[in-house]
Amino acid sequence: MSILVAGALHLDVVVRAAHLPALDETLTGQGVDYVFGGKGGNQAVAAARMGAQVSFVGRVGGDAFGAQLREGLVRTGVDISQLQADPGPSGMSTAIVTDTGEYGAVIVSAANLNIAVEPLSVPPGTRLILLQNEVPEAVNLALAGLAKADGAAVWLNAAPARTLSPELAACVDMLIVNRVEAGFYGDAFEQSRVLTTLGADGVMYREATYPAHRVDVHSTHGAGDVFVGALAAEVAGGAPVETAIGFAQAAAALHVSAPQAGRSTLSRKTVLRFLAAQPSP
Repeated sequence: MSILVAGALHLDVVVRAAHLPALDETLTGQGVDYVFGGKGGNQAVAAARMGAQVSFVGRVGGDAFGAQLREGLVRTGVDISQLQADPGPSGMSTAIVTDTGEYGAVIVSAANLNIAVEPLSVPPGTRLILLQNEVPEAVNLALAGLAKADGAAVWLNAAPARTLSPELAACVDMLIVNRVEAGFYGDAFEQSRVLTTLGADGVMYREATYPAHRVDVHSTHGAGDVFVGALAAEVAGGAPVETAIGFAQAAAALHVSAPQAGRSTLSRKTVLRFLAAQPSP
């Protein structure tokens, strides 16, 4: 159940406030957390916590944020032999989380835009590679080509939305998007190759809708990445996508309902325990 994740690493500065500020408005915050993040990093960690053997391709700066990001991968058992070092700053973001659990964020990509393509490789035995759009397309295209040559499936979580080259699109076995991104890509992909996340409304895949679990929301920040990482871990482990969706939705539900300090305990065991406690349909 080996997975290669390539993508961005951001140190997220997460501030809690009553609401998102209006233009020129200054708010008094209620707390701040410094959180390991970036879509690539989040998905790699989520997949590792769900039991997958995960390798990571990315780049961090030579600053203190870079050291924290590196440690976040190592702590969850992710292989960082292809984690590159940059002399400049690491990627970061600032997010504001409201009392209702919604959020707005600004990212600064920094080192993530400098990933070198030439030394990249797909580890032997990799069953699935997971890509996103927070790094240059040249990185995604190079790894997708290597993966196809080795018989590995290529998944693209195409966020943020951007125009894809025909060469990359042709390599993608699964496109994962939210409803806004789905509108951007339109009918560029066959419906059977697209999984659309709908937030609290669930997931759509192959014209079937999978309702979300109902939980009290602490924060939705990072929920989509947890879903994608858990889904990839289950599929790499041999589960059909349709079965893996329910597992990944449970992982996301546990994530959004937990305070920041409690999210590091998320594991395959806690997800299975949560699913066992759910009433029969």
